[in-house]
Amino acid sequence: NSIPQISYASTAPELSDDRRYDFFSRVVPPDSFQAQAMVDIIRALGWTYISTIASEGSYGEKGVEAFTQLSKEAGGICIAQSLKIPHNPKLEDYDKAIAQLLETQNSRAVVIFASEEDIRGVLNATKRANQVGHFLWIGSDSWGAKSSPIHQLEDVAVGAVTILPKRSSIEGFDEYFTALTLENNRRNVWFAEFWEENFDCRLLSASKREDTSRKCTGQERIGIDSKYEQEGKVQFVIDAVYAMAHALHNMQRELCPDHPGVCPQMDSAEGKTLLKYIRNTSFNGSAGTSVVFNKNGDAPGRYDLFQFQMTNSSIPEYKVVGQWVETLQLRLEELQWPDGEQEVPISVCSLPCKTGERKKRVKGMPCCWHCELCDGYQYQYDETSCRLCAYNMRPNPNRTACQPIPIVKLEWHSPWAIIPVFLAMLGIIATIFVMATFVRYNDTPIVRASGRELSYVLLTGIFLCYIITFIMIAKPDVAVCAFRRIFLGLGMCISYAALLTKTNRIYRIFEQGKQTVTAPRFISPTSQIAITSSLICVQLLGVLVWFAVDPPNTIVDYDEQKTINPKLARGVLKCDITDLQIICSLGYSILLMVTCTIYAIKTRDVPEDFNEAKPIGFTMYTTCIVWLAFIPDFLWHGPLYIQTTTLTISMNLSASVALGMLYMPKVYIIIFHPELNVQKRKRSFKAVVTAATMSSRLSQKPNERPNGEAKTELCENPAADPMSK
Repeated sequence: NSIPQISYASTAPELSDDRRYDFFSRVVPPDSFQAQAMVDIIRALGWTYISTIASEGSYGEKGVEAFTQLSKEAGGICIAQSLKIPHNPKLEDYDKAIAQLLETQNSRAVVIFASEEDIRGVLNATKRANQVGHFLWIGSDSWGAKSSPIHQLEDVAVGAVTILPKRSSIEGFDEYFTALTLENNRRNVWFAEFWEENFDCRLLSASKREDTSRKCTGQERIGIDSKYEQEGKVQFVIDAVYAMAHALHNMQRELCPDHPGVCPQMDSAEGKTLLKYIRNTSFNGSAGTSVVFNKNGDAPGRYDLFQFQMTNSSIPEYKVVGQWVETLQLRLEELQWPDGEQEVPISVCSLPCKTGERKKRVKGMPCCWHCELCDGYQYQYDETSCRLCAYNMRPNPNRTACQPIPIVKLEWHSPWAIIPVFLAMLGIIATIFVMATFVRYNDTPIVRASGRELSYVLLTGIFLCYIITFIMIAKPDVAVCAFRRIFLGLGMCISYAALLTKTNRIYRIFEQGKQTVTAPRFISPTSQIAITSSLICVQLLGVLVWFAVDPPNTIVDYDEQKTINPKLARGVLKCDITDLQIICSLGYSILLMVTCTIYAIKTRDVPEDFNEAKPIGFTMYTTCIVWLAFIPDFLWHGPLYIQTTTLTISMNLSASVALGMLYMPKVYIIIFHPELNVQKRKRSFKAVVTAATMSSRLSQKPNERPNGEAKTELCENPAADPMSK
């Protein structure tokens, strides 16, 4: 009533049929808004792998095109398949479409822009393929809340989410439309065709229907003799007419302010001018909502969101679950899904990778990937890449970060430590016992004949060889590392320096005795101690140089126990001493040992009762065998605990050999046969050497006497050793 009663029918600018259709479609929310609503729904449900089905034609193809474009812009949504239902489809066309959809099993969500007939065809094909409940349908407004597309296919449609433009039932329209008859609506040239379709009958005059023989009587009534439901777009048709009327009215007022009706300026206006007035129109529509157009000439998008659900009465029906008015408002808690699923079903190309796995994307499909475990010492840096942990780190259990590699050392309770410690304790007890025995019987002939001063020096070296076991197993720190450097070779050096001095003295005595009876120089106890001390000082001097060049320190070796499995990786706390440095530290002692062995070989013909020559020889032979077995095993570069155990056991064995062969026989005589620990008779150095020389010469005649059997009573008593004086 607010629009002046002016006839524009013959004078308004002409719009082509396409322009008229376009104008009506602008009043109805366009496909872009509908597609945007679908994209928002899919993202809200967490679906990323989608298929589409479209009816061939403007509606379906443009809808899918808009959806595809918007999904690309939004990101995170991939189109698995985009299928098209042809015009006049056959049954096998629908079956083929479903078969194609099943080729991408993970793409359960299907966006469908199709006519009612095609929707029914697709649902029927789904049922024939026995895939009820597999697909998750997202229906456009052609599906909306209609019952006809899903009639007798309700089980296939359960869970479908559909959208429909917000609309209201126009009051009075139902009364008007149901009252229309063939008699009172002759002005509508398509009404007769509608009548035949609605009542499934044929009119006698120029009927085009051939699929029925029933004749129309003209007495049928809409809503009584046929099913009637107000078309959802009635509101928009009315609003479109009013939008045109308002635009013409505004155009007339502006171009013809003083002229009633159409003026020449309005008469000559082009369609573009009228379109400008249409886009600037705004008014309250038939449903009470405002009708406006945006810069693109589109009416605002307002949609209701429905889901086809099973109700408490087990009768499925559409339920409003949200709305879309430029933004999505979806009530997720009200959604129901096929087969009674409580959680939102998934429709993704690839499941999320587990923690510690990276995504290896499939080329051309950003939503598809393969999961690859970050193996070895790698951790998951981000969702697509792994990085290597630092050398002193390893990945945590779920491989999301790095954590320090545990640091270990040789523990006292380890079997690799218990065995050498046990041997060392036995050796220390035995050494203390021998030393105590020698101190207790210090002035007895056997102790004096052994060379008391060098005996105590040798016992000290043996004691240190046992003590080094505890230093080698102790937790490394600067002090422990310093003691290791000092005592590692010191005990052996003291022991072999004393033995070398003894064997050298014996050798010189008997070598010179072959030529003269004059005693060689430097065979007194003081001289022997001085020679031994000078040999020991060489070792200490080397250690001092070592301290100056490379101060003692601790390190953590992460390479030794860096296993393939990071869970088993360990860092080994050790002193900053290389294998080469250990060999060098022991090298001087080994040199003394070899030299002593050479002298032991040279003095092998000395009478066996004279000044320990034979026991020293056996000691050195055995020690050489022990160290020949140790060196290859040590250079094998095995784990630290094996090297440490091998080294300490070798030193314990060396000390035990010397202790057992050189001192145990004497202790046995001192304790259990004291009657033998007496001085029979004293001899001068000249007599001793003469007798020993004669014995040596006699022992060189193998046909007469075996080696070592030539004895004289002058040599029977160990007290004959000049060192005992």
